[in-house]
Amino acid sequence: MKTKRMSSALTCGMLGCLCYGGGDWLMMYGDPAYRGALPWLTEGVAAMPQWRFVLAMALAFPGIVFYGIALFAVQNCITDERQRKVYHYLNAFGLTPWIALHLFYIMILTLFAWLSRNGFAGDATAICEGLYAPLAWLVPVSEGLMLPVFVYWFWLQITGKTAFPRRMAFTNVLIIYGVLKGASLLMPVSAFRLGFTNGLMSESMIVWFGFMLLVPGL
Repeated sequence: MKTKRMSSALTCGMLGCLCYGGGDWLMMYGDPAYRGALPWLTEGVAAMPQWRFVLAMALAFPGIVFYGIALFAVQNCITDERQRKVYHYLNAFGLTPWIALHLFYIMILTLFAWLSRNGFAGDATAICEGLYAPLAWLVPVSEGLMLPVFVYWFWLQITGKTAFPRRMAFTNVLIIYGVLKGASLLMPVSAFRLGFTNGLMSESMIVWFGFMLLVPGL
């Protein structure tokens, strides 16, 4: 029977998904029309009140804590001590750029909205694209630090080095993400698609934690 501690940790992870995912939806859900080169600098974002960005950022802090509780608890399912330590450090390195990337996007979005609503709408797109361009490298670097822990987790599961059945490797969060990303491409362009796409990682994580909650004996 699943231990109460593990169930609680995975439930915390799902709460983290709601916090982070809720913030992702808050900062993007709106009119999808855009003018410049960045499709996320939309008319909907331009019209957003600042409280939505403030709340989206505020939700990220409990979100990352709840994520951490679940992700670090899962390491107890790894059977080898050395591999458990590798997972632990990959996880620690992965959580830091996650919140940094969240902050990076929110700062640009909140600036875009403020400029658009305070008499600088004509220059808002150019200013925010100019701010983003020299720092765009932060996105692939951050994602490069975030993803290895999930790739490593897949390898551990598929090689039978965890308490999970090997087939659970195919419920990996990156596989779930790929399926949901494919589904999003079939959706019509809309505010819902924007929110859904922006929250894809949190949506994938909540499904992943849900799968693990269903496995008996942890």
